[in-house]
Amino acid sequence: MPSFPSILGLPLWSIATPLLAGALLLSDGAIPGGLPWIMAVSIGLIAAVLVSVFHAEVIAYRIGEPFGTLVLALAVTVIEVSLIVSIMLSGGRGPSELARDTVFATVMIICNGVVGLCLLAGALRHRIITFRVEGTGSALSVLTALTTLTLVLPKFTTTTSGPTYSPSQLVFAGLMSLVLYGVFVFVQTVRHREFFLPVNTESDDEHPAITGTAGALLSMVMLVVALLAVVGLAKQLSPVIQRAVEAASAPAAVVGIAIALLVLLPETWAALRAALRNRMQTSLNLALGSALATIGLTIPCVAIVSIYLDLPLVLGLPSKEIVLLVLTLLASVITLASGRATVLQGAVHLAIFAAFLFLAVIP
Repeated sequence: MPSFPSILGLPLWSIATPLLAGALLLSDGAIPGGLPWIMAVSIGLIAAVLVSVFHAEVIAYRIGEPFGTLVLALAVTVIEVSLIVSIMLSGGRGPSELARDTVFATVMIICNGVVGLCLLAGALRHRIITFRVEGTGSALSVLTALTTLTLVLPKFTTTTSGPTYSPSQLVFAGLMSLVLYGVFVFVQTVRHREFFLPVNTESDDEHPAITGTAGALLSMVMLVVALLAVVGLAKQLSPVIQRAVEAASAPAAVVGIAIALLVLLPETWAALRAALRNRMQTSLNLALGSALATIGLTIPCVAIVSIYLDLPLVLGLPSKEIVLLVLTLLASVITLASGRATVLQGAVHLAIFAAFLFLAVIP
């Protein structure tokens, strides 16, 4: 819209918002505590989420699918991995189980919460939504292998006591995670890119700004700044969340779930917008790609840190969580097998997500 100020084709607000959110993150402690601080951080977090989705869509339109969804998924995951490793190195609360809990929460949130919400919203607007079985099936097969290798098998190995891997087993699991994710990205972007393109190319008339190369590079920088602000502001809100959880006498794991929900807001909003535009394949690319990136990048990184610094690392899930994971993967296989879905499939995944949240609070 020419009536609004812009820089390199990008609206001025899309550049100012990440910078202001970043400034808010760096000014931690400068704002008086209490309700004013909570409100400022909450507003900054929401603004950073919205602007990060805008820049992700600008980049997606510039470089095309499925590269556009890969950019947002990788950017968020790299920042998440950095946050996990930094907490492990600082010796924070429960570092030995942090990677496991984060990966499991992310898989449950994405495969049930995000996918269920997108299926339900898309089907409510378009009745029957379609996607490519070749692409979603490939992603789901890799996700099944990765979750079993990293979250289930450590529960049953006998070389070490407890739900852990020995150093050699941890190296193998980390290497296989990285290799499988690398092959998936190669298939998604090069070898069989057509499997991951949207079935419906039409959408509404709401398009982000189309910029030149310089504008796209600036948008990439602003995306990274916005995502750093999202993760940093979510971490700043974590003590408030923790106090609320303790006041409600809920388990400590609820804190990690709440923070994961906040960090995944950009991907959730971007996937929901795509579903409402009848581009369910884009939603699934983003959702399943994020889950794969979380495991494929997190496990190798924490494995290196754990082995190099001789830190304990618990990967195997308890029995209740294994049941929820198996139920999630089974429902996902059935949902994605036909390439078509209705509100029923969305309701099923949201019901599993509700069970995950309920059993986290009341185990």
